[in-house]
Amino acid sequence: MGIGRTDTGTRVILLAQDLNIRVVNATTGELLRELTLDPNRDYQPRGTNTPK
Repeated sequence: MGIGRTDTGTRVILLAQDLNIRVVNATTGELLRELTLDPNRDYQPRGTNTPK
């Protein structure tokens, strides 16, 4: 779940209720991302670079 390069290294708090997720900056309380998980979607990377 991408947040953004500008927030790299930022301490966050994840708030989850059922399928609803909020990502909040732990220092400022700013909401960085809000999303709803889709139970029919696979969020795991597919790993196209397999070792030979």
